[in-house]
Amino acid sequence: MSILLWVLVIACFVLAFVALVYPIIPGIPLLWVGFLLYQFGIDRSDLPVLFWILQVLFTVFLFVADFLANSYFLKKYGSTKWGERVGMLSIIIGSFFFPPFGLLIIPFLFVFLTELLHKKEMKDAFLVAFATVISFLSSAVAKAIIQFIMVAVFLLYIFL
Repeated sequence: MSILLWVLVIACFVLAFVALVYPIIPGIPLLWVGFLLYQFGIDRSDLPVLFWILQVLFTVFLFVADFLANSYFLKKYGSTKWGERVGMLSIIIGSFFFPPFGLLIIPFLFVFLTELLHKKEMKDAFLVAFATVISFLSSAVAKAIIQFIMVAVFLLYIFL
């Protein structure tokens, strides 16, 4: 049973990183499922309260960093509310078409067209579309780093 649980824990961690390319997958909740599977299925006494506090702090930091990165780039280049919404939806759509390139091309094109439809100049629409892609990439890099740290902290707690 322990081997099966370890396989599930590892699968949760791997899927959390796959979620960086397929944003429809709930990456952070999968990390938490992995932690909880270990805690309640493999070793009830191994993870102290400090571990859980650190993971909560990393999770909060991840959501705040994700929000701030997206908000910063989109506001800096004057995105409309529709541009933001279309950007978010097109990232999900793009993850299914030509991954990982669809994550860059589809949001860029959809946001560019949306901003043009909202009477933006071509240059301004281009900048907003570019900012959408940059915001997604910076957010994905931040998520990857934080998720890596979360898994590293987990491994340090169970193996040291």
